[in-house]
Amino acid sequence: MKKISKTKIATTYANALYAAALEKNNLEGVFADIQKLLPAIRKNTDFIMYMANPLLDDVSKKEMLKAISQKIGLDKETLHCLEVVLENRRFAELSLILEAFRHLYYQKKNIVEVEVDCVKPLSTSQDKKLKSNLEKSLGKKIVVSYTITPEILGGLRVKFGSNMIDDTLVNKLNRLEIMMKGDR
Repeated sequence: MKKISKTKIATTYANALYAAALEKNNLEGVFADIQKLLPAIRKNTDFIMYMANPLLDDVSKKEMLKAISQKIGLDKETLHCLEVVLENRRFAELSLILEAFRHLYYQKKNIVEVEVDCVKPLSTSQDKKLKSNLEKSLGKKIVVSYTITPEILGGLRVKFGSNMIDDTLVNKLNRLEIMMKGDR
């Protein structure tokens, strides 16, 4: 039996959810659900482990999904996707599936995902200036996710697509060290 990668599985489910949301004319609603679900499931790994456990009763898991869906106001398409993922015993890959959907959504909307590493959170004015400059240079709308990375010492590391702009203090120190060693 051929083993299928988790990334391929996640992409398949994400494409199916995207197609269903598009067909029901509810793409924005499903995307909003994904934005709510991703941080919640990342915080609660016990929930994913419970839902992915094949020894536990699927009926009670479905009831739990419906209760959660009602409590946080998920759309029918999102709930149906969660039920299909549960039935197919793929709940362990839920985070990957939701991420794949988000990437697909941004790709179809021509939005560039940008990852920024910084030592501390940027101020509101720094955030606006960074986003404005990136949108101008890329010529597209962007979505930025920040990661606090103390080991860079200062500056920013900006990643988008296969590109990276590394203007961190640690990178500058490393280049200086290389230059100084070259003179010996």
